[in-house]
Amino acid sequence: MRAVRIHRFGAPDVVVLEEIPVPQPGAGEVLVRVAAAGVAPWDAIIREGHSKVSPQPPLTLGSDLAGVVESVGPKVSDFKPGDEIYGVTNPQFCGAQAEYAVAAAGMIAVKPAGLSFLEAASAPVVAVTAWQMLFEYAEAKRGQTVMVLGAAGSVGRYVVQMALNAGIDVVAVIRMRDAEMVRALGVERIVDADAADPAAGLSGMNAILDLIGGDMTERCLPALKLGGKVISVVSAKPLPRWPEVPAAFFYAEVTTDRLNTLTELFDRGKIKPMVGSVLPLAQARYAHEMLAGHPHQPGKIVLEVMPNRWSPVPGAAAARA
Repeated sequence: MRAVRIHRFGAPDVVVLEEIPVPQPGAGEVLVRVAAAGVAPWDAIIREGHSKVSPQPPLTLGSDLAGVVESVGPKVSDFKPGDEIYGVTNPQFCGAQAEYAVAAAGMIAVKPAGLSFLEAASAPVVAVTAWQMLFEYAEAKRGQTVMVLGAAGSVGRYVVQMALNAGIDVVAVIRMRDAEMVRALGVERIVDADAADPAAGLSGMNAILDLIGGDMTERCLPALKLGGKVISVVSAKPLPRWPEVPAAFFYAEVTTDRLNTLTELFDRGKIKPMVGSVLPLAQARYAHEMLAGHPHQPGKIVLEVMPNRWSPVPGAAAARA
């Protein structure tokens, strides 16, 4: 089978497409015939050798995937061959960008019926991150207000959709070039990320959700109410000048239960996926160049592993490089 591999850490030019044997599922695992696989910033972190969870090369890149169960290993009872699934491969976040991939049965779920494979492959990590950030770590509730730093990004847009759907007000901190897109999601209060004082005139925030890092969190802290939280997926560093502020950093934990919760939201139309540029598997290196700054469509970059067989997302042809 064809797989996107690296044999050493480095820049996008270390990414190669090569033939390797089809892997076999072990206990608690399934073999997936991959229809589409996501490409995300953490793939670049792994490629560069900065990941704390991934193995040493050689390795197959990629975590998000959608496809069809080909076979199941021992001790798997929730899935069977022919099931259409989405999710991630394993806690090491590798192995998905290939024609076949082994995935932990506890990290996949039945694909939302209304999503194409391309759309489904774009969602697992970013959507689960948004869910955990908003509801599990910030513990946001109806009637509260959260300040989302980076609301126009892939995770941020899911946070916005989930929050507004749950009756939680959103203050979006974004670059103003993204204002129209964020307003289209239903956000009424927008703060210019380039403003000298982004917290000016704001108060009573129940949580600040940090998706961009840098000094923006500290600049926005005056808007946080007493007892409010700071939740980040960008930096684990504490806030030294504000030791009284509860703060948490976390890595997303993709599970079947969380994916099933998202599936219900997708199927009810409460959240929508965001597919960006679509590339064939053979152009995986170019996808990594996009991660490094090469122009691409807004939204998640997705590799179309089996073209012309799986229901395409509308507009995917135009997004293909």
